[in-house]
Amino acid sequence: MNDYERAQALRGELEENRRYFHMNAETGLHMPKARAYVMKKLKEYGLEPRECGEGVTAVLGQGGRTILLRADMDALPMPEESGLSFACPTGEQAHTCGHDFHAAMLLTAAKLLKEDEASLKGTVKFMFQPAEETFEGSRNMIEHGILDAPKPDAALAFHVSPGRLPIGAYLYNDSGTMMFSVDIFEIRIQGRGSHGAYPHLSVDPINIGVHIHLALQELIARESDPSDACLLTIGQFAAGSAANIIPDTAVLRGTMRTNRKEAREKLLRRVKEVSKATAAVYGGKAETVFTCSVPTLVCDSALTKEIVGYMQELPVPGAAGYPNVAASASEDFALIAERVPSAFVYLSAGYLDERGDYPAHNSKAQFNEDVLPIGAAYLAHSAVRWLEDHA
Repeated sequence: MNDYERAQALRGELEENRRYFHMNAETGLHMPKARAYVMKKLKEYGLEPRECGEGVTAVLGQGGRTILLRADMDALPMPEESGLSFACPTGEQAHTCGHDFHAAMLLTAAKLLKEDEASLKGTVKFMFQPAEETFEGSRNMIEHGILDAPKPDAALAFHVSPGRLPIGAYLYNDSGTMMFSVDIFEIRIQGRGSHGAYPHLSVDPINIGVHIHLALQELIARESDPSDACLLTIGQFAAGSAANIIPDTAVLRGTMRTNRKEAREKLLRRVKEVSKATAAVYGGKAETVFTCSVPTLVCDSALTKEIVGYMQELPVPGAAGYPNVAASASEDFALIAERVPSAFVYLSAGYLDERGDYPAHNSKAQFNEDVLPIGAAYLAHSAVRWLEDHA
């Protein structure tokens, strides 16, 4: 029986695990329910899990070369309107990006690998990670030793995605940037408040913020190389408490994304310079703070080709590969990939049915559970085969 057939036989357990994460959705770094559940299941499967920062790790195998398998498991801070019977009941968290699938698939991959541990030609290390959506989880686990003792020689992660591609399709990039960098920033503007009837006595931070917003758009329109892909979005503008009060301060929060290191470095510098200079023109001050930064995701070409080859060995119905995929979204697995040769692959989760035509991060998003055994099988089989080829 191959790994896909074995994973299909565990379909009920896969669904049970996925639905637990879905119904008990948690966000951010601290995920006590998910962490406890992962540790409980890994112990049931015969592994010896341990906490690694705010995440969970475990190791099995025979020593030698090590491959790291990673799954994120955090949700988004939003209500769920999927209509599913196991929707998260809080109204404040929802698994609208599929990370509940990732955690469930890696749990079953761990079970499959544990069953054949005696025949492994090396070591498999598991990484159950929080806070991918806030780009904090990988960094947290790196700081707590996920890449040490044993140090991985390769790393692999999958990400499910809803859409019109059939179940079984997979998307990858073995020749360039797969996902953009992201830098989350906060521009803190200091003005001088006054009565709204006497604006000449103020230094209006709202006016300054508006001009900073406009000036930042010119960094993309007039300073960025058109051959680069650069995005700059202000998603939050916070200021004031009443209609007739000019406040002392205002805050702009946004994200910056690029597909090239040099473009990113230029924008990092220019956002600070332009914000400070624009505030000075209107008599105020502006400080720019980058609160989180993740580099571009560039997969290792040789490893990605190997992983795709291993995936093709399994008789998955409808399996079809789509190379050279690039996305303007960002992924903190990039922090692993800049330290360890890594592969990252999208798995199509299709749409659940005619009600489910909604993208990821939409409150009505639905993912088809048919992808669960496919992802679990790909993880387990790829780990086995890579260790065989690199023993």
